Amino acid sequence: MKDLRNIYIEATSKTPEVDFDSMTGNLILSGRSIPENATELYDPLYKWINQYVLNPCQVTNLRLNLEYFNTASSIWIAKIVKTLSRMDKPDNLLYIHLYFNIEEFDNMETEDIKDAISPVVDIISDATVSIVVKIYGTDDNGEIIKESMVLI
Repeated sequence: MKDLRNIYIEATSKTPEVDFDSMTGNLILSGRSIPENATELYDPLYKWINQYVLNPCQVTNLRLNLEYFNTASSIWIAKIVKTLSRMDKPDNLLYIHLYFNIEEFDNMETEDIKDAISPVVDIISDATVSIVVKIYGTDDNGEIIKESMVLI
């Protein structure tokens, strides 16, 4: 969408890096999300998402590379995921990328993976677009060591 300005916000010790690009469909939240006022951070992002879904890219990549997030952040992230999953473009594809430390990833059994993605699945239960959840195991430098894909 040409009229929608991209959003880039540098990370702080309490807020994630935000990089939302309407031209590529790459929407990235990375780092820690424990803001003192989650509404102040996430409400403008949520409004941006509501504009983006009016004319989204064919493929949207929501990358949630959050090492920690609080309850208030999770509520806002859920609202963002729900809005993206209900784009009025049934031929579009939404990738949701989730990142875990490689040690946690290596110890995941099938049930653990189901538990890890169940909040996402619950949110997108009435999705209007095709959704793929990709799970990554990363090292301490954030490099991807392993990955797994779940089609929903």
